[in-house]
Amino acid sequence: EYGGQAMDPVRQSIVNDEMVRAKAPYNVGASGLGMLGPTLISWGNEEQKQRYLPKILTAEEIWCQGYSEPGAGSDLASLKTRAEIVGDEFVVNGQKVWTSGAQYADMMFCLVRTDPEAPKHRGISYIVIDMHTPGITVRPLVQMTGDRGFNEVFFDNVRVPRKNLVAKLNEGWIVANATLFHERNMLGSASGSEQRFNRLLALAKSITRGGRPLTQDPVFRQRLVELEIRVEAMRFHSLRQLTDQIRGKNPGVEAMINKLVGTELNHDLATAAMEAMGDYSMLSRDDEAALDHAYWPYEWMFSLGLVIGGGTSHIQKNIIAERGLKMPKSR
Repeated sequence: EYGGQAMDPVRQSIVNDEMVRAKAPYNVGASGLGMLGPTLISWGNEEQKQRYLPKILTAEEIWCQGYSEPGAGSDLASLKTRAEIVGDEFVVNGQKVWTSGAQYADMMFCLVRTDPEAPKHRGISYIVIDMHTPGITVRPLVQMTGDRGFNEVFFDNVRVPRKNLVAKLNEGWIVANATLFHERNMLGSASGSEQRFNRLLALAKSITRGGRPLTQDPVFRQRLVELEIRVEAMRFHSLRQLTDQIRGKNPGVEAMINKLVGTELNHDLATAAMEAMGDYSMLSRDDEAALDHAYWPYEWMFSLGLVIGGGTSHIQKNIIAERGLKMPKSR
């Protein structure tokens, strides 16, 4: 009814895996498809689903995520971007940062503070904002990869219709966590880790050390085995999640485990590749002598950012310990 094919989660999982295996380009509409779309299906009203979901599928509208702020990263509930209700509109003032793809985005799903007097988790609302609205300024940030993927976004008396509120006023934290669940699953993709390991294995076979391929070096071979074990464990964890999803089970902390394990594994795969290449790991993509088209130096830097993005590893470990293992809160 919203432009999709009404397939089950198994079919979607197969499609995702095949896209990765085919080395398809990264989907510029990933934030809409992987994060906002599933959130709206669960929390949006019928008008919002009819309005936004079809254009997410066709990529007519590209989305970005307005969560982090200069003083509210890991402690996201401390956000200060204010949305004041004036008649039938929200008037938004404040700043977001680390906003991926904001310079290309048509729309943003955004957390704003609508009740500054309420406890910090209860005074937040979840709204969608047209990025072409007057008063929005986007400033790209240069990353250490040389890309301009992240941005600062400033709001100066930006007027947003009240109908753009998702779910109830001041109850946006619940909706925000639903989106974070989908984001963490996206960041911790098991199929992506599997393909990176295969690429690392091919690289190790092409490099010789002591007159033999690196895959025959006992020390590096052991490292490859340990990484492959982690990749397989990640794959089976994802299959368990898929089974739970089919059975309608609440995912709980599994998505956080996905994010924690997946992003750290991907960084460790890149680290192993960098060490295998030795001095060649310092070469950039425009250097003819670069190994594997200098994929790994870029991947190493980019994967380090994903360990932080979507909730740092330390934050994930705390939540897994407290909610999953029922351990006492850290002080």
